[in-house]
Amino acid sequence: MTSVVSELGAAASVTLEELSILDDAALNDKYWEEIPVLLINGAVHNIWRIDPVRLRAALVEATA
Repeated sequence: MTSVVSELGAAASVTLEELSILDDAALNDKYWEEIPVLLINGAVHNIWRIDPVRLRAALVEATA
């Protein structure tokens, strides 16, 4: 995931925030069987497997 973000460069203005379900009971209850979960602008983008091509396209669209 970080490699996709770095490919986009600083102009994309992407901020990553990694959270652990072990540190947050609410996240654990919501996502325990779906990790990893990737949200873009608060909406679920992917669960279980992160596809770099799909992620890149979504980030480009979200930052446009």
